[in-house]
Amino acid sequence: MEASRNREREAKEYLEKHKIMELLNLLTSALLFCRPGKPREYLIATLERLRIAQVTGVAFSFFMDNTNIVAMFEMLDSSNRGTISFVQYKEALKTLGLCTADEVLKDDGHAITLEKFRNEVCIYPVSLQASARKF
Repeated sequence: MEASRNREREAKEYLEKHKIMELLNLLTSALLFCRPGKPREYLIATLERLRIAQVTGVAFSFFMDNTNIVAMFEMLDSSNRGTISFVQYKEALKTLGLCTADEVLKDDGHAITLEKFRNEVCIYPVSLQASARKF
């Protein structure tokens, strides 16, 4: 019985030390807010973005709502073609802290539409920013 309590206490201490419950709450909240079509891929990408933010010291973007995304896209699409170049797309992601300068993104040769841009810049609720800073 005592061994069981010790394991439970050790598990609790481990979870607290590494802030695992906070991380899981953050991921769950973001997942339910964004409701991506491919949730596992989304979670993996979010964890990778958090790792990059931690390593580089670049803030993880949480304030992009649809209005901000459209406004940024429209600034990049100065000719109003409805698309931006891959170079513009990558620079925007770097500016938002969603990728690093040395990160390799696959250019499929197609122009980037607002829909693709919006899908890459996921919308996060403001309340998640404080949680993300802990990681």
